[in-house]
Amino acid sequence: MAEKEPQTETGAVGVAFQETSEKSAEFRTWFRGEHTNFNPKLDQIMAVDGPEKYVLQGWLPDEPLIEKSTQITAFGSCFAANISNWLSERNFRVLNKAEEATRAYVVTMGEGMVNSFVIRQQFEWAWENKVFDQPLWHGYKAEEYGYDEEVRLETRKIFDDTDVFILTFGLSEVWYDEPTGNVFWRTIPKDVYDPSRHKFRLSTVEENRDNIRAIYDLIRKYRPDAKIIVTLSPVPLIATFRDVSCITANSVSKATLRVAVDEVVRDVREEGRLFYWPSYELVTDVFRGPYRSDRRHVRPVVLNYIMRLFETAWCKDSDVGETELLEAWVRAHVAAGALPNDLATILGKRKPFRLRKFLAHSGKFHEDPDVDQEIRGMLETLLAAWRAERAAADLQTAEDA
Repeated sequence: MAEKEPQTETGAVGVAFQETSEKSAEFRTWFRGEHTNFNPKLDQIMAVDGPEKYVLQGWLPDEPLIEKSTQITAFGSCFAANISNWLSERNFRVLNKAEEATRAYVVTMGEGMVNSFVIRQQFEWAWENKVFDQPLWHGYKAEEYGYDEEVRLETRKIFDDTDVFILTFGLSEVWYDEPTGNVFWRTIPKDVYDPSRHKFRLSTVEENRDNIRAIYDLIRKYRPDAKIIVTLSPVPLIATFRDVSCITANSVSKATLRVAVDEVVRDVREEGRLFYWPSYELVTDVFRGPYRSDRRHVRPVVLNYIMRLFETAWCKDSDVGETELLEAWVRAHVAAGALPNDLATILGKRKPFRLRKFLAHSGKFHEDPDVDQEIRGMLETLLAAWRAERAAADLQTAEDA
């Protein structure tokens, strides 16, 4: 007799999904290899250490690589600009933020280099003086960027001095010149567009993998001791030139790059020079509503948490303490809609009695009791941290008196 299909609360027939855990019979029946990492439930991912356990696992070096003296270059999509700005403001040495680095295209257009072809072109031009057959690089106002030797030498100096490269890839849709196969930074200026030769296509996993591997090999050749951190931008396409919806095209674009990055990282992982930072997964899989109303730009508060997490994971000289990271985690969930907006004001005041009063009078934070308990425990941990800070401050005041 066939198993009866489950019914929902309204009486409608529902769909049964297989659930597997360490306690289930399936887990004991099937061999699952050396590593078995389960997809976290909501209460698990919302725990303070949720991102570290369920997103960062397997991607971090044995110890942080970046010190205050480490020379960093970050470019690629606009997410690379966020990393550059954050580290620079925290007094880390970001070469493409230095005053003397003014003309290099990885500075002036660093956040506009969103495909792997363009990033590869910068390394080939700077280190191997490769000049392309026609103008490929244009600014935001469609102005032509040439192959100026002084700019190349400035770019080369930045690369020559870099200890850690942070490269962010954004999309796999490209415009290219059909006779030569050369790829443009973005689209083509209207006044030079030639439909007979300027074409659009979706680049392949293989092409992007080869580009990333070529970048890696160039860095290993000219800066053999340098480390490379690659990221995938969580910022989706603003538009697609394919004849399908932008949402579905964006899924393919990101998946293409993510697979390409993963293949290269797996190929060279044992060399200990190339690493992946899962900024894409942190934004898209951890927070309820991480984007602004344009559905493209990540909310600043969410970004601030991810930057703090990056700093604690990668920087030896990080000033981010446990309480600061916890506060940023709570703020990010408030901004993303998973926690009440009232908490934003309480976090701004940092008064223990306000948070205590809020906890005493608040109802359920979530319909799932496990999630509700996790949220309440997280806020009580924050309350305890604030109380400890207040007690330490009062003690110091008494000693000074």
